[in-house]
Amino acid sequence: ACARPPLSHEKIVPYVRQDDEITPGKPLFYATAVTYGGYAEGVLAESHQGRPTKLEGNPDHPASRGATGAVTQAQVLNLYDPDRSQVVMRGEDESDWEEFASALASALSSAPGGAGVALLTEHVTSPTLASQLAQFQAAYPQARWYQYDPLHPDNAVAGARLAFGADVDPVYDLSSADVIVSLDADFLDEGPGRLAHARAFADRRRVLAATDTMNRLYQLETSPSATGTLADLRVALKPSSVAGAAAAIAAALGVTGAASAGGTGAVPDGLSQERFDALVDDLRGAGSAGLVIAGSSQPPAVHALAAAINQALGSVGTTVRYVESVSARPAVHVDELAELTAALRSGEVGTLIIIGANPAYTAPADLEFATALAQASFSAHLGLYRDETGLLCDWHVPQTHFLETWSDARAFDGTVTITQPLILPIYGGKSEHELLAAQLGTPDAAGYD
Repeated sequence: ACARPPLSHEKIVPYVRQDDEITPGKPLFYATAVTYGGYAEGVLAESHQGRPTKLEGNPDHPASRGATGAVTQAQVLNLYDPDRSQVVMRGEDESDWEEFASALASALSSAPGGAGVALLTEHVTSPTLASQLAQFQAAYPQARWYQYDPLHPDNAVAGARLAFGADVDPVYDLSSADVIVSLDADFLDEGPGRLAHARAFADRRRVLAATDTMNRLYQLETSPSATGTLADLRVALKPSSVAGAAAAIAAALGVTGAASAGGTGAVPDGLSQERFDALVDDLRGAGSAGLVIAGSSQPPAVHALAAAINQALGSVGTTVRYVESVSARPAVHVDELAELTAALRSGEVGTLIIIGANPAYTAPADLEFATALAQASFSAHLGLYRDETGLLCDWHVPQTHFLETWSDARAFDGTVTITQPLILPIYGGKSEHELLAAQLGTPDAAGYD
């Protein structure tokens, strides 16, 4: 401990010319966005001398309101993860981007008009990516674009179509809600609006003066949840009973046809008549300040009933509003994946390009997607990791982390959010925009372009 360390052959010296924006030890902050299930969540990324080190919520972004979740905090670890994919792979052999771009161009040129070509992406809300996909389909009119995200709210999409005959998304304002009834919805810990919902819900729970009022939450759920721990009344129901509870509430509030939509209209087992009457009376008394939220796992009929109840309460425009779907192309993802799997088996799809998704692991087991994928004559996968799908594809291309990428996406309420990089790609990856550009004939285009 008292010995002098050996002198290095190299000396560390300060900048010859100090960067005007960088002061050693003083961080810089950049506004960017992380996406979950395609939905943007605004963050402020802390950077020390060109290296991202920390993520915090952007207080000016409607989806985060200055808050972050645990997974977002850990995203910086993904950036520096040495297990990330680091090289283009052709089967088990290392390759490079130029060779892959040449093979991709050859595969597309052998499919006139895009016949037999398919793209599989996760949920897309990015206006830029949507524009590129539209250009690709215009250049290859017979090519097909499928989406699959295992956590996509398929039932909510189908429920909106059932209720409105259109693709719309509900946007909840919990700051205006006096009484909330949750139909198996963990809205404080799940979904693209969870951070905003948690902030608004907590604000209404702060009683600082004698005249302040507090919201009330009824949680009807099938398993314990974070939202359930905060409920004023939590009722455990069987999964088969939630639709019946929704129908009974709707019928009690005068929604026509409620019984036929969700059951007999009778109060289901597990919910006593006394508690049911109190819940209905509270909703009726709240009127336009009442709100009913359906959980993403609930069937379409429950989502339609929730919309009908909110309409009967007069809540539309107060505690809930409906916006045009933020999806680039609204779809029921599990149906799209089933269609793609069938097309692979029948030989209708011979060239498959997978962007970000890992269906070999996440697809429903009865589809046997991995077996169908093997029938494609050309398959390519873009991903942060060479996962189960990447191992099965002919080609694998390392994907850039969102902190290395120029992009954009929409938040749960439709807000368009820019994603800007803080560092050059550590492992030389490519973004989904650069892969689409290669498919459109410009493999050298950068994400910023």
